[in-house]
Amino acid sequence: MKKFAIGPYEFISVDFQGAKAVFSTAKNNLNFNKAENSGKRNIENLKNWFELKNVGYLNQVHGCKVIDYNNEMEDGDGIITNKPYTAVGVFNADCVPVLIYDKKEKVIAAVHSGWKGTLACIVSKAIEKLQRDFKSKPENLQVCVGPHIHSCCYEVGEELIDKFKNSSFYRGKDISEGRNLDLKKCILYQLQEKGVKEKNINYLDICTVCDGEFQLYSYRRDKNTGRMFSFIYLNPLAE
Repeated sequence: MKKFAIGPYEFISVDFQGAKAVFSTAKNNLNFNKAENSGKRNIENLKNWFELKNVGYLNQVHGCKVIDYNNEMEDGDGIITNKPYTAVGVFNADCVPVLIYDKKEKVIAAVHSGWKGTLACIVSKAIEKLQRDFKSKPENLQVCVGPHIHSCCYEVGEELIDKFKNSSFYRGKDISEGRNLDLKKCILYQLQEKGVKEKNINYLDICTVCDGEFQLYSYRRDKNTGRMFSFIYLNPLAE
């Protein structure tokens, strides 16, 4: 992981040697809320900042639909492409951004996993789609789990904890401490069950609510807030 600046803005990146995962921060109010004109401009700015032809994103609906990016706006929470110089990304302000790279098949995916998507195992569904549509093998996947709300700051209702504990996938698994839900553990259980190698999982230990190093948007902390953009793109020149 490294942090770098573009003008007044700060980003966090992980280099997969063939693809690059990038997470924006809220420094100097860099906002990617696509419902606002400034957010739309910043999405367009990414093309110049990172030498991209296209930036794919979704109307996120807290579901578990994963789509192949085809230069159109669609409802969903997971997006995949194998096109070079095309980024795919998700918006977040507490939910978990998960970026995936298949180093053999040269395909990338970005997943938005809030509690609903996590309960529905959207990361597992994204991997299944990579296997089905792109012939991906879990042992070739490299994954980066980006900044999100950590269990230290994520107290939820007992009924939600019960939903997880009574689900077929999470039953019997350690996913909470009292009423504090641990989305990190939930995501890692999905990756483990799908056969992703532990050494290929990059986990950024950054809580959007209480991290002291980075300025980040947090819906839980601030309610009315901006959005960060977590994205990945193929970088053939780095191979």
